[in-house]
Order: sequence, then C-alpha cells, then structure tokens
Amino acid sequence: MSLNLIKLCVGCDSVEDLEEWIAFRLDERRRAGEPVEQFHTTRMVPTRAAELTDGGSLYWVIKGNVQCRQRLLEIRPFTDAEGIGRCHLILEPTVVRTDWQPRRAFQGWRYLKIAEAPVDLGQGNAALAEMPPKLRLELAELGLL
Repeated sequence: MSLNLIKLCVGCDSVEDLEEWIAFRLDERRRAGEPVEQFHTTRMVPTRAAELTDGGSLYWVIKGNVQCRQRLLEIRPFTDAEGIGRCHLILEPTVVRTDWQPRRAFQGWRYLKIAEAPVDLGQGNAALAEMPPKLRLELAELGLL
C-alpha cells in the first residue's frame, strides 16, 4: 500500500514558482553534465521508503494550502561533507495540481495517508481547474475553498 509525504514549499508563492524553480534546476544540472533528475534534500530519512516509492507522492504546502504534488521515485540516503546524514527525495519533475487543502505550518516533512491526501485538480471540482490561481488563493484565504 502506498504512502505519501507532505512538506512546506518554502520560498515559493505559487505552483508556477515551483515549476519555474524545477525547470531552472534541471537546466543547471543539464549544463553541468550531471544526471538530469529533480530531488529535494531532507535531513531525516523516511523509514517507510518502500511504501513511499510504491506510487506515493510528495505533497507541497504553498501559502497555507496543499496545492500540488510530485510523484516520489526513489529515496537516497547519504552523508554530506560535514558527516551529517541526509536524504535525497528523487521526484518526478512533473507537478500535478491538486484540490486545495488548508494546512497549518510545521517543520520538516510528515507522512500523509492516501485517504487524507487531496485529489488531483479536475478529479474533484473541475471548475477549480479553470479558475486563475490568484482567485483560488483569495477564495482560500476567505475560507471559501
């Protein structure tokens, strides 16, 4: 059975910001002759890696709402230059927008059960998919989404 992760997307104001950052980082890796893959580095290594890579995703909280996800492909623990254990979450670079789901701030990442994860945008309320992101944000801030 698959499992997901949820994490704050610090530094991004929108899904579009995240997509631009991913494209920039992939282009940097391509120019440097490094493997072209997208990853996120964390301090803690998930102990349930097999469940996460069995169809799980990393759900991103942007501006207080889960707004999108990326499929988890692999979990790669490593030790950094200072001898500290870390982990690369290897992600599919495609960002999938989801129905918005309010979330309070937290540190690090958390496991997110399949039943608690928001559905992909368009699978729930198709009208939300057509709504401009700024309008969705304003409605979410008013508690209407």
